[in-house]
Amino acid sequence: MRSSPISTPEGVFVAGYSERGLARLEFPRSARVTSHVQPKLPPLVRTWHRATARAVNQLLAGRKLSALPPLDLTSGTPFQQAVWRALRRIAPGATQSYAGIARAVGSPGAARAVGQACGANPIPLLVPCHRVLASGGRLGGFSRGLAWKRKLLAREGRWPTP
Repeated sequence: MRSSPISTPEGVFVAGYSERGLARLEFPRSARVTSHVQPKLPPLVRTWHRATARAVNQLLAGRKLSALPPLDLTSGTPFQQAVWRALRRIAPGATQSYAGIARAVGSPGAARAVGQACGANPIPLLVPCHRVLASGGRLGGFSRGLAWKRKLLAREGRWPTP
């Protein structure tokens, strides 16, 4: 696994790459932007990293994505992978319920398991688990905290500005 930082106005994200593509995206530990030395990456990973950085910054600015690097979501169970594929189909500015995702993956009674799969999502933000809401339009949970979820939904026009 090769890791490289992505500096943003929100702090430094850390992207991790396998031989298949982006396999992990860690949210900033603080809002403070610090300079990081970019590690020397192989040319293909460097191309993926540029695409990842562009996508992260576009989403944080509330803009439509131009492209994503290849995503390596093989770390999850078959059910988690099905949920993560369903999450990628939720358009920016749209939301879906945990129960709706459960139905979409063919497990209508598995809303709680969908929530657990969202929590295990290794590439939050680009695999948009922040777009999943609890019943009645409530926020539900978010592995990176509800403040992040509110902020991301607000930038997509789906939540009042924090």
